[in-house]
Amino acid sequence: MTTLVDDRKLAVLRAIVEDYVSTNEPVGSKALTERHNLGVSPATIRNDMAVLEEQGYIAQPHTSAGRVPTDKGYRLFVDRLSQVKPLSSAERRAIESFLAGAVDIDDVVTRTVRLLAQLTRQVAVVQYPTMSNSTVRHVELVPLSERRLMFVLITNTGRVEQRVIELPDAVDDNRVAHLRAVLNASLDGCGLTSVPDRVADLPGRLPPEDRPLATTILSVLLESLVERRDEKIVFAGAANLAGGDFTVGLREVLEALEEQVVLMRLLDETAGQSSVTVRIGSENPYTGLRGTSIVAAGYGSGDKQLARLGVLGPTRMDYPVTMGAVRAVARYVSQILAAS
Repeated sequence: MTTLVDDRKLAVLRAIVEDYVSTNEPVGSKALTERHNLGVSPATIRNDMAVLEEQGYIAQPHTSAGRVPTDKGYRLFVDRLSQVKPLSSAERRAIESFLAGAVDIDDVVTRTVRLLAQLTRQVAVVQYPTMSNSTVRHVELVPLSERRLMFVLITNTGRVEQRVIELPDAVDDNRVAHLRAVLNASLDGCGLTSVPDRVADLPGRLPPEDRPLATTILSVLLESLVERRDEKIVFAGAANLAGGDFTVGLREVLEALEEQVVLMRLLDETAGQSSVTVRIGSENPYTGLRGTSIVAAGYGSGDKQLARLGVLGPTRMDYPVTMGAVRAVARYVSQILAAS
């Protein structure tokens, strides 16, 4: 339970968090008096720090005279004190132009994860849009020769699946065009998880001479759906952790990053909110990540959230800047998906 803290003590806590994040040194009352215009005497600041420490918002590391924020202190800072720092117009233009060059969903994800890692100097994590959230936008069949076809499946999330199909017999372009039309009429807007049911009786609805071709193409379509790694996550910027200070060892953090399942769960546990979500230190259920914080946001197309992205770093992070970057990048990715 959060104890009620008056405005003056909140101001002292904000000053301690900001100084500690920027200097990585425990913060003393003398430094607070010199660096911040808190409008009260050093004795009052010392008293306020004693109360904040008693209530568990700050702690004294080892024999240092200064104090550092606890997870509880960071939580109060994020909930009550931090204003999300908007990006500068130059940063916004840079994000827009960098992401606008993406050609497909793989490119969007790759660019996004690199961009987030650069903007925040943390580890960036991006979840692929899950299959259960995706629908068929278009199926294309491109004749390459009499007995070879290129099969292309395009989803509403910008995902493109391509396969070259070797056909048992030669087929003419008219039959290919007819099958393409039938497939698109059956599958347009269909959720990927519903595709197998939707196409189950399709060969039976075609003239006998088209059924072998349809069966071959449908087996490739269903194979491509099975092969889609639904629970896929990409991360970048692990080298940024080298400069971090962790209450839990760096090795444990890197091991947790290698576990895709852990990252998927972490992002999923921040789901259900369109705004930026922050999980701090001990709020993370995974022991190896107890010294880290996760800042995450959903992205999608229109009002439908498709997946999540975010950053992971030490609890001593610049929350307003990180939250601003995550929110802005999620917004731009959503705009790209909506326009694609």
